[in-house]
This record gives sequence, structure tokens and C-alpha cells, in this order.
Amino acid sequence: MQFRKAIFILFALLFVGLNAQAQQANPFQESKIRKVTHDEREAFQKRYDSIKWTGQGLYEGTVIDNVPTVELRARLQARFGDPTQKLEDLIDTEGFRPAEAIEFEYWFVVNDSIPMMVLDVDGPFDEGLVYGGASRYIDLMPQIKRTFSRQLMGVDQLASFQDYFYSPEREQWFDVQYKDGKFKKEKIPSPKGMTINFDY
Repeated sequence: MQFRKAIFILFALLFVGLNAQAQQANPFQESKIRKVTHDEREAFQKRYDSIKWTGQGLYEGTVIDNVPTVELRARLQARFGDPTQKLEDLIDTEGFRPAEAIEFEYWFVVNDSIPMMVLDVDGPFDEGLVYGGASRYIDLMPQIKRTFSRQLMGVDQLASFQDYFYSPEREQWFDVQYKDGKFKKEKIPSPKGMTINFDY
């Protein structure tokens, strides 16, 4: 009787252990990726003020790495709506430098606790995105990116958008759009209220 009881306990413990391991193996199978809205930026920054940001773990290759950034912007718009912030939100901030000009930034909270940011590489002139995540979650980042990639590539219809982008290399402003099924990047003068200050 004692032997049977011991065997039963052993199998019960083994089952619990394997079940727990199976649950941990795919913690992001049903990842919940929530965009941080424009109005939530301050709360996000306070919450993750002490986070050490890194791109490590987020550069494992996925299909979106070879998609033009301008198309990814339209996919992001369709899946998550407006960016968390754009160039016009940054241009007047203290310490802003032309070399730091971006077209858009999307901030996310994954599964209610893990922060992630994505932004353009070189406005509409490149492919893929730049990623940032919390260093403490490096081991989870490849799976998060795969989930993110699936969500973007699962978009059936691209959404319209309009951004401004300043290219320091070209010393030129651009109006970047997707409208009526067409992408556009048009050279323009400095938009009203968006003057780049080169005194740095």
C-alpha cells in the first residue's frame, strides 16, 4: 500500500511539473499587445522610468524585417491606430537634435507588464523597424516579436495615414502618406510650426 501511494505521489508531482513546464514554454502564444495612446505617454514613462532599454532579443529575423517601413506604418495604423507620438511631438522638446528625427513611434505594453517600442528606421526610405524592449525580458522578446509580426502581416487592408519626416542626410522635409491605395513621399518646405533648429 505504501509503495502504491509513493508511486501515485511521484506521478502526480511529475504531471504537475510537466504541466507547469508546458505552460511556461509558450507564455506568449496568446500575447496581448496594447498600444500606449498619445495621452498615456507620461504615465508610461513614469511606470518604466527605471527600465534599461535594449534591442537585444528583438532582432531575430521575421518577415516584417524585409517589408518597406512605409508599408509597415500603414499596417500599424490599421492594427493599432495612430502612433503614440510623431515628429511634431518631439521637435520642440528640450535637447532635440535633427539626427534624432523620426517619423513615428509606437509604444506598447505586452501582457499588461512588458514595455516595447517600435519606430521607423529612416522614415519612408528603408525597410523594417527599430525595436526597444526591457532588458529583463530579453528571453521573451523573440516570441513577442513573432507575435507582433503575425499581427501586422495579418492585416487584410492597409489604413490611410499622413506623417511629416525630416531627413538630416538629405536636409529635406517630406510629406509621407498612404491614401487611396497609393504611397507618397513628397518633398515639401518646413511644415508650419515645425522648424528644425541646427544650433546644437
